[in-house]
Amino acid sequence: MFAYSICYLCYRGNTRKIAMPDTILGDKEFENIPSIRSKALRINLNENIYGTFAEIGAGQETVRNFFRAGGASGTIAKTMSAYDKDFSDAIYGEEVDGRYVTESRLKKMLSHEIELIEERIVRKKHPNKLFFAYANTVATIDFAKKYKGHGWVGIRYQVEPNGDYNEILLHVRFHENEALLQQITLGILGVNLIYGAYYKYDQPKKLLRYLYDHIDKDKIEIDTINFSGPNFETIDNRLMSLQLIKNGMTDAIMFGPDGNNILPARILYKKNILALRGSFRPVTKVNIDMYENSYEMFLQENKVEKERTEVIFEITLSNLRAEGEIDEEDFMDRAKLLCSLGHTVMISNFQEYYKLVEYFSRYTKMRLGLAMGVNNLVDIFDEKYYRHLSGGILEAFGKLFFKDLKVYLYPMRDAETGEYTTSENLKVHPRMKELYKFFKYNGKVVDIKDYNPEILNIFSREVLAMIEHGDEGWEKMLPPGVSEIIKEKNLFNYNGQEKKKKQLAEE
Repeated sequence: MFAYSICYLCYRGNTRKIAMPDTILGDKEFENIPSIRSKALRINLNENIYGTFAEIGAGQETVRNFFRAGGASGTIAKTMSAYDKDFSDAIYGEEVDGRYVTESRLKKMLSHEIELIEERIVRKKHPNKLFFAYANTVATIDFAKKYKGHGWVGIRYQVEPNGDYNEILLHVRFHENEALLQQITLGILGVNLIYGAYYKYDQPKKLLRYLYDHIDKDKIEIDTINFSGPNFETIDNRLMSLQLIKNGMTDAIMFGPDGNNILPARILYKKNILALRGSFRPVTKVNIDMYENSYEMFLQENKVEKERTEVIFEITLSNLRAEGEIDEEDFMDRAKLLCSLGHTVMISNFQEYYKLVEYFSRYTKMRLGLAMGVNNLVDIFDEKYYRHLSGGILEAFGKLFFKDLKVYLYPMRDAETGEYTTSENLKVHPRMKELYKFFKYNGKVVDIKDYNPEILNIFSREVLAMIEHGDEGWEKMLPPGVSEIIKEKNLFNYNGQEKKKKQLAEE
C-alpha cells in the first residue's frame, strides 16, 4: 500500500507542508486513509474504467496524479485543456453570459466528452467498459491576490456497461494564497472525487467526507454539491448539502423554491439582501407577517430595486440540533415547507449575526436588511457572544453595522400585561444602553409598525407541540395553505399523531 511522505514546498517565499504521492507508507497520519497514489492506481488497475479528463484554468492537475501512479494507459482515453477561450468556445460552444467558470460550462464539457467516447469506442470490442468524463473549469487566485478563486468540478460516469450515467457536480472556493498550492489541492480533490464516484457511490455521505482525504479543510471550501442519475435517485440533494455544513466543508448552503441546491454566489451577487432568521418549525402567521412588512419597508429604502433584491429565510445550524445531533428529518420538514411556500432557504453555521453579514458581504456591497424579533435583538447586545473576539462587542458591531445594514424590528407583546416592546422601550444590559442608543438614533434599528396585533400570541414551539400531540386548532395559527402542506407531506410527525388518534378511538 502506498501513502504520502512529508516534504516542504517553497514557492515565492512561502513554505507549505505537503504530502508527496509517490512513496511507501510511513507516517501514522495516513495509515488508515488510502494515499492519492493508491487511489489513482486502483482506478488505473481496474481494466473496465475508461474515460476522458478535461481540465480548464489550473493545468491538468488531476490527471497528473493518474499518470504518475502508473498503469494509466488502460484508463485514460484522452486528456485535454482547452485553455484558450476561442478554442474552448469552438469545442464546447459559447456561453450566453460570456463566462467560463460556470456550472453550464462544466455540463457542456462533460456532455461533449462523453459523446466523443461513445462515438469513438466500439462497444462490441469493449463490452465491459465503464465510461466516464471528469472535468473542471476553475479560476485560481489572481496576480494581485484580491480574488482567491473558485471553480466547478464534476464527473459523469457509468457503474454498469451500457448503463445510464450518474453525475456528481460540485463548486469549490479556494482559500490558499498561491496559485500553485491551489492547483495541487484541486488535483487531490479530483482524485478523491473519481475514486469516491466508483467505490463509494452507494454511501454518498462517506463519499462526501472522503473528498477531503489529504486536504486541510481551511484550504478549499465546497459550498454546493448535486448528485443525479440512476444510482442517486433516492438522494435528496438538500440533505447532502446539510452534510457539507455538518462536516465543516462550508459555512452556508442554499436551495431554491424548487428544492434544488443553488450556488450562493449566483443568487446573492450584487443583490440587495433581506434575511429573516428563525426556526420556522413550522412557519406561522407571525413569520409571514414579519416577512411581508419588513420586505415592504426594505423596498422603500433608497436604491433598493425589487428585481435586484433577494429575501433569504435563514436557519442556523444550532437551531437544527436536537440533543447534540442534527435531526435530519426535522431539517427536511422545514426545508420542504419553506420551499413549498416559494422561499429561498439558507442553512448556516453563523450563530452570531455579524458573521452572517460578513458572509453576505462576500457577494454584495448593496443594501442589507435583517428582520428579527425583540429577543433576537436583545441577544445581539449580549456581550457573552463576543468574548472570543479580541475587540469584543465593538469589533462585532463594527463588522455588523459597518455595511449599509438596517434592522427591522418586529414587536413583542407581554401575555400578562399586554405591554408592547419595541425599539423605543427595549431593555438591554446597562453597559450596552448607550451603544444601543447610538445605533437606534442613527437609523440602524427601525420598528415594523404595520404588524397584526391579533397574532402576536402565536409561537412556533406551541404550534409544533399541538401538531405532535394531535391537538386541534393549530391550523388557524398558520398562513393559508401551510396546514394543508403539512398534512399532505406528513411533516412534523403529523401522520404519526393521526394514526395514534385513530388507534385510541378504536380502543
